[in-house]
Amino acid sequence: MSRRRRKPLPAEPVTCCVERLGHDGRGIARQADGKIQFVDGALPGEVVSARMVSTRSKFDELRTETVLQAAPDRATPPCDHADLCGGCSLQHMTPDAQIRFKEATLREHFAHFGGIEPAHWEAPMQSQDLGYRRKARLGVRFVQKRGSVLVGFREKRARYLADINRCVVLDPRVGEKITPLRTLIQDLDAYEQIAQVEVASGDEQVVLVFRNMVPLGETDIEKLQAFGQAHDLHICLQPKGPDTVHQIWPDTDKPLLSYGLPEFDLTMKFEPMDFTQVNADINRRMIVQALEWLDVQQDERVLDLFCGLGNFTLPLARKARAVVGVEGDDAMVVRGRQNAELNGLTNVTFHGADLHADFTQAPWALEGFDKILIDPPRSGAEGVCEYLAAFGAKRVVYVSCNPATLARDAGVLVSRGYRLVRTGVMDMFPHTTHVESMALFEKV
Repeated sequence: MSRRRRKPLPAEPVTCCVERLGHDGRGIARQADGKIQFVDGALPGEVVSARMVSTRSKFDELRTETVLQAAPDRATPPCDHADLCGGCSLQHMTPDAQIRFKEATLREHFAHFGGIEPAHWEAPMQSQDLGYRRKARLGVRFVQKRGSVLVGFREKRARYLADINRCVVLDPRVGEKITPLRTLIQDLDAYEQIAQVEVASGDEQVVLVFRNMVPLGETDIEKLQAFGQAHDLHICLQPKGPDTVHQIWPDTDKPLLSYGLPEFDLTMKFEPMDFTQVNADINRRMIVQALEWLDVQQDERVLDLFCGLGNFTLPLARKARAVVGVEGDDAMVVRGRQNAELNGLTNVTFHGADLHADFTQAPWALEGFDKILIDPPRSGAEGVCEYLAAFGAKRVVYVSCNPATLARDAGVLVSRGYRLVRTGVMDMFPHTTHVESMALFEKV
C-alpha cells in the first residue's frame, strides 16, 4: 500500500489576524473556515504575514515573516538570533507584557482546576532580563555542509542547532564567548566527539563541562586548559555519566562553585551538575518572600520538601528553632549537610526519602511541623499534598515551576482544609514562556 502524499505547503505567505497567545507563546489566529493557526513571533491584536511550516487536519503552524500591523506590546528583540534560536521565545514582546502573559497563564490554570481564586494577587517579581541565566546546556555539532562547529541551543521547533555567535540571556562570562568557544572546539582533534557543553556559574567562577564521547588526547586537553586560563573559566570533562565529571583546569580536586545569600549571611556551595536556580537575583528575592509569607518564628519547627542543596532550608534555619530538609536525591542530601556545616548551622537536618510514598511515619516526621515549604519539580507534588494536612502546619508555601501542576495541587490542599491566601508570578526566565510562581496556603 502506498503512503498518502502530504499536501504541499503554500508557496506564498498568508495573512493572519492574531486573537490571543497560547501558553507556549505562539499567537493564535483562525482561518475563514475556523481552522486554528499557531503563529510563531506574533502577538495578540497583530496582523502578520506568515509562512506556513506545517499543516494538520485541525491546525496549521506558521512563522511570522512581516508584521503588517504591530501591537503596542511589540518590542525589538535584544538578540540578533531571536527569530531563529529556540533558547528564547518571547523577545519580540516587552518585558512588562511578558510578565502579564505569565500571570494570565497562572490565572487561567487556577480557573481551570476547580475555579480556585486567591484572596490576594502579589505584584509580579521582576529583575534584569539579560545576562541572568547561570545554568544552561549548550549543544555542539559539526555541520559538514558548513564545514564548521555550531554551539548553542536548538532552532525553534526544529532539531538543528541555531547558528549563533553570542547569547544575551546567558551569563556574559560565557554568553559573550560563544564564537571563541566554537573556534576552540573546531580546533580539537576530537571536534566531532564533543556532544554538549554544560554551563554552571557561581558568584565568582564559571565552569564549562565538556561532554567528551571519546578519551581526549594530550594536545586537546592542553588546548582546553589554555582556553580556561585565557578566559578565566574552570574546565571539566564528562566522559560518561554525571558522576564522571572531573576538572582539568585549574589543577584542583573538585570543581566547587558557590553563591551567596547575603540577607541570611550564607554561602552555598555546589558542583556543576547540581540543580541550582538559574537566576541569582530572583532566587535571593524569592527566598526572602517565601520566609516572609511563612512568617517563621524562633520557636517553630519547619519542613522543607524537595530541599535540594538547602537553598530554602538554610535561610529557614536562621529563623526557626529546627528545620528538616527532605530530598529524593541522595547526592543533594550530602550537599545540604555540607552547606549546613560550612555555615555553622546545627538546628537543621537533611534526610533522603521517596517523596512519592507516604512519609508521615518517618522518624523525622513524627513530631509534626508548624510551617511547611515545598519546591517540587515540574511534575508537581499531588501525592505529597495528600499527606501534608497530617502534620497540622498552620502555613504552607508552595514554590512552583509549572502553573498547571501548582493549580492541580492547590485543589488537593484546599480539599484538605487549606485556603489559598495569596499567589504571584516570578520572572525566573525572562524572554521565555517558563512560569515560576509562589502560593501561600493557610489552615482554615
